[in-house]
Amino acid sequence: MSDAVRPAVHLAIPVDDLAAARAFYGSVLGLGEGRSSDHWIDWSLHGHQLVTHVVPGPVRAAGDSEVDGHEVPIPHFGLLLTAEAFHALADRLREAGTPFLIEPYLRFPGRPGEQWTMFFRDPAGNALEFKAFSDESQVFAR
Repeated sequence: MSDAVRPAVHLAIPVDDLAAARAFYGSVLGLGEGRSSDHWIDWSLHGHQLVTHVVPGPVRAAGDSEVDGHEVPIPHFGLLLTAEAFHALADRLREAGTPFLIEPYLRFPGRPGEQWTMFFRDPAGNALEFKAFSDESQVFAR
């Protein structure tokens, strides 16, 4: 499959409180809300379909993995943004009082794949990473 036309991703994640998910994904992250029921909400994650499903009990992380001197939570998901959108989102998260697992910082400076990155959790405990490559052509650089 060609990278020239990227298909949209569908990702379903567990949440324990749909109202908290609506406030976080809708108000804090600013995602557009699509269809919903009493048990799930569809979100437009910049054209990708993210679905928050109510699943009783706490979200369980698999563990952490070391990247660039930081322990990153596994699993996690997010988006590759422009630098401008990345920093605007970081400001928005700070204004909302969202605690960072890893504060926004420049990873791999001066090396292939240089990128801004940040990690945080949603109210249910799902880990998210948003990043911005200095040069998007370097996303898969070695």
